[in-house]
Amino acid sequence: MLGKFQTGSATVSVAQRKSSRMPDLMNEEAGEIKRNWDDLKKFSYHFVGVGGIGMSAIAQVLREQGHIVSGSDRNYDKQITPYLFSTLVCKGISLHLQDGSGVKEGTDFVVISSAIEEDNPDIKKAFVLNKKIIKRANLLAEMFNRKYGIAIGGTNGKTTVSCMVGYILDYAGLSPTIIVGGCIKNYINNYHLGNAIIGTSDIISIEADESDGSIVLYTPRISVITNISKDHKSIDEISKMFVSFSQNTTETLIINADCPRLKMIELKHKNIITYGLNNNAMIRAKNIICKSFQSTFDVDSHSFEINLPGIYNVSNALAAIAIARTLNINDDKTDTALRQFKGVQRRMDIIGEIDGITIVDDYAHNPEKVMAAINAVKLGCKRVIAIFQPHGYSPTSFMKEELIDAFINVLSPHDVLFMPEIYYAGGTASKNISSADIIRQIKERGKNAFFIEKRDAIIPAIRRQLRTGDCILVMGARDNTLTEFCQNILHSLQNK
Repeated sequence: MLGKFQTGSATVSVAQRKSSRMPDLMNEEAGEIKRNWDDLKKFSYHFVGVGGIGMSAIAQVLREQGHIVSGSDRNYDKQITPYLFSTLVCKGISLHLQDGSGVKEGTDFVVISSAIEEDNPDIKKAFVLNKKIIKRANLLAEMFNRKYGIAIGGTNGKTTVSCMVGYILDYAGLSPTIIVGGCIKNYINNYHLGNAIIGTSDIISIEADESDGSIVLYTPRISVITNISKDHKSIDEISKMFVSFSQNTTETLIINADCPRLKMIELKHKNIITYGLNNNAMIRAKNIICKSFQSTFDVDSHSFEINLPGIYNVSNALAAIAIARTLNINDDKTDTALRQFKGVQRRMDIIGEIDGITIVDDYAHNPEKVMAAINAVKLGCKRVIAIFQPHGYSPTSFMKEELIDAFINVLSPHDVLFMPEIYYAGGTASKNISSADIIRQIKERGKNAFFIEKRDAIIPAIRRQLRTGDCILVMGARDNTLTEFCQNILHSLQNK
């Protein structure tokens, strides 16, 4: 079988592989993984792109469970986010260049994400050695579906909600396993990235991703749908996935009553709990006071406090409270956990303050997130200096008009927007759009918007017009060096 790509019982010849994309063999993969899990043996896993937030989380859990884990990443030899790779090494995960060297005779599974292309050297080596190639989502689904699963989905807010939920469950002593798409700041240290916690109970709480369609693989006991908006896929495509997600939920479905698109799709379930800010929600926030990076509110006469900015984080907290109540965690414990929750790395993350100027790092990348982030920081500043780095040519083209409308609607006359060129992570992409195209239309509508191709060249442009009371808000997804860029801005202001 040399030279074939095997996944489960299905094989694809090299000739077929060259003429088509890697096949979607989710059912076969899931069956193969389940058989191996049922054997209760320890296996050797190699993660292609182990530096990804979702990949590194699963890799850490498997290593803690006693499996042999290795990984490769295109950024490993570039000294990009070295703390990430050093932490994985400290956990006993061996790292390799993405040159095929990590796939060995003793490797049982080669794990890939949807971002990995079939000409990757590790994939080619897996073909040669006839190794089983499995998708990250299938592996996570098998880990998840065997346990008491809690899954949080939605196009906006799912990372923060899933991190809140994980922290509350842990604080309440339920010892969950937590696998999320962000780094919980309460857990970050020299030995923990904060995106995976290995518990001792049967409870597992995850962030369920809809961007690659994998959300339909999960069969949670409890699930949350935070909202539906255009992001990666059309509203119709996303809606269908969330209907399937709701149908796969076996016990309790929790949905956001404030999302108009959730009201437009038919979510049939025997036990639905709603949360939100409107009067129709079963779990509703009252007496809301939003300050700069802090909000207080009441639910059923019980006071809650979060040290996070923006009304959208009040909504996120309500979803977490709904799950806590479903699991019979009392409100006092939930409130204490929420007060202690430090937030998620790159979600409204304050990098520093100097001379009355604040630098904030945020993952906002779609229109709704962008508007929410800018409105949130406006609570505590006089003017917003926004830097938005679009991620990927295809997503930017897909959301172009909505992004333009978002900035036009949220930027006031004195706010400023800078945009570097679109972030390109590699692979095949049609570069048929530029950030300059977006900036031109925003500028034509009377906004202070500027395209500066090279990101580092934005720093001197900012310095020339900064004044006390400004907030520099850096937004963008996928690119881990954006945090370093924020730190460079801070150092620049310190040395002026």
